[in-house]
Amino acid sequence: MAEPVRVRRLTDQEGQKLQQIVRRGSTSSVRYRRAMMLLASAGGNRVPVIAQLVQADEDTVRDVIHRFNEIGLACLNPRWAGGRPRLLTPDDEDFVIQTATTRPTKLGQPFTRWSIRKLAAYLRRVHGRVIRIGREALRCLLSRRGITFQRTKTWKESPDPDRDAKLDRIEQVLGRFPDRVFAFDEFGPLGIRPTAGSCWAKQGKPDRLPATYRRTHGVTYFHGCYSVGDDRLWGVNRRRKGTANTLAALKSIRAARPDGAPIYIILDNLSAHTGVDIRRWAKKNKVELCFTPTYASWANPIEAHFGPLRQFTLANSHHRSHPAQTRALHRYLRWRNANARHPDVIAAQRKERARIRSEKGVRWGGHARCPAA
Repeated sequence: MAEPVRVRRLTDQEGQKLQQIVRRGSTSSVRYRRAMMLLASAGGNRVPVIAQLVQADEDTVRDVIHRFNEIGLACLNPRWAGGRPRLLTPDDEDFVIQTATTRPTKLGQPFTRWSIRKLAAYLRRVHGRVIRIGREALRCLLSRRGITFQRTKTWKESPDPDRDAKLDRIEQVLGRFPDRVFAFDEFGPLGIRPTAGSCWAKQGKPDRLPATYRRTHGVTYFHGCYSVGDDRLWGVNRRRKGTANTLAALKSIRAARPDGAPIYIILDNLSAHTGVDIRRWAKKNKVELCFTPTYASWANPIEAHFGPLRQFTLANSHHRSHPAQTRALHRYLRWRNANARHPDVIAAQRKERARIRSEKGVRWGGHARCPAA
């Protein structure tokens, strides 16, 4: 006659754990019932009595007891698969992810992006393998693997053949002669219109500005000059860009260093900056023009200072005329030059500098560095 099925002798820790589960209950009814089975068997109760106690089949009670004798208290947590078996292998999932992250045009499809419906339909008839997956299961798979629906971004690569040489020269003069380096650029166009911004207000009651549909004032351009060594920004508003206005700005920069020693001016290669008159004047007055590469005006040091200018004088403003707007710009410039190390100015400059260089990820626009291993 076969011996009755019974749990092995419990250790003190096992007995206390089972008693705790039975007395206090458990968030899982499965753990509670299995603990009752094991505790009842340890108390000498036979399988039919235990099955009646927990309202379970006798074979289920025997399976739990045998499982406990093999792996201990781990048997309280059954490993159920749940639902129908998976139809996709890990290789199939990898293929789905690879397909979802590949442009449809490269796979011979007449559209530029996948939708869930189009992707699921393509996977069902892809040549060489058939992957049957529903739209909801496909959406869950993509989410589980970290694939989300995102907006695409664009950028410009500089086609300038002297790109590296120009960036090296800018970096060189900034490192060796910071007290004699200046930057110049135009900021605009500046129109006369209410400009949205941000300010402190009660929740749900923002400060409102009127909208304009007829703008008859035209536009102006702020011709800005920046001294790297002195951290000083100045400039004037002009109706248009041009060689004459650029030359007047460069002369004001030369006047800031009247000692006659060479100075270096960083500016982009706009046609108004590269005229014969400007080059002739620069050569005569010991001025070296350091041009930024094409599509790389972010290398100009003045670009970071245009961000605070826009944030603190144009955003959240409603100037009635260009003279009023110009007076506001000059008031800010006087405050800014007197408080060049103000935390707000430094924070705004740092934010604008990060925005300008964010497309490349590194300082001078080189290829993104590989993350450290």
